[in-house]
Amino acid sequence: MASCIYLESGIRHHPLAQNILERLHRLPVIEIEHFGEVFNPRAQNFRLQKKNPAIIIASKNKGHVLAAPEGYGLGGDHNYYFSHMLNCLYDCRYCFLQGMYRSAHQVVFVNYEDFGEQIRQTAASHGQAPVWFFSGYDCDSLANEPLTHFTEYFIPLVASIENAWMELRTKSTQVRSMLNQEPVARVVTAFSFSDRFSHDSLEHGVPSIAKRIDAMRRLSDAGWPVGLRFDPVVYHENYELGFSELLDQVFAEIDADGLHSVSLGAFRLTRDHFHRVSRLYPDEPLFAQNMQLDNGIVSYPSARERQMIEFCEAQLMKYIPVQTYHPCEWHD
Repeated sequence: MASCIYLESGIRHHPLAQNILERLHRLPVIEIEHFGEVFNPRAQNFRLQKKNPAIIIASKNKGHVLAAPEGYGLGGDHNYYFSHMLNCLYDCRYCFLQGMYRSAHQVVFVNYEDFGEQIRQTAASHGQAPVWFFSGYDCDSLANEPLTHFTEYFIPLVASIENAWMELRTKSTQVRSMLNQEPVARVVTAFSFSDRFSHDSLEHGVPSIAKRIDAMRRLSDAGWPVGLRFDPVVYHENYELGFSELLDQVFAEIDADGLHSVSLGAFRLTRDHFHRVSRLYPDEPLFAQNMQLDNGIVSYPSARERQMIEFCEAQLMKYIPVQTYHPCEWHD
């Protein structure tokens, strides 16, 4: 439960802001001029705030759509990301957001119409070529759906732009709003999974593997394209058993031939993010493992990473056609 609401005074009367205030009417509301007053100051304790974060209702004034990092995507030539929120409802120890932001408060940008206009302009700038828009880079796309009504705005928007594609990246089971809409072939909901050992120890507050598989199956059965994201794969002594069991569990419910895409990548963080997160959780075994710094990226030693990825790829190929597979080559 959120501790309070910070509300930018300039968007108090925005319809989505009003909807959020009504839904969270029991929380105290503190008016501010700009979300950065609360979100950006130094000397905040991310770890303490994460236990009881506030909701910040704000307007994003620039940078609504940004070029995706090099290598990020599903093989398309034109890749962008956008973030209707900053920070995530869940508390995954490996998440780079803990090293990116000083604050654990959740920012909700309500001026969807400005995002929509930028998405239209960006798609138009590439003529008829397919353009991918990735949601879920700075947040979970669906976890806060009952509060944000994100899909109710952005799915019809993407459906109306003939060359636009959108990925919704999530660990959530909040798919009801999508099940109430007609499926859109150019909107892919990509579910992230880690094996049961990593889930139990590192993915705090995340719905169970079984519940996420069920949500994925319901979307697929309703005609929505779905994808699998095994990223990051975390090393531990039982990772081979864990990953094999995870695939058995997933593909007992999900038709591999119906998948839009599958991606796989090992745990990695930028050097700065790794140092910040490891300072937040000095007793976390994940950060005490043998790691390697290469070109500003902290990851497993190359031999170990190669062994992990080769094993996981070999297991995956027992279930999926090779054309569905997209190895992760980007870094946050």
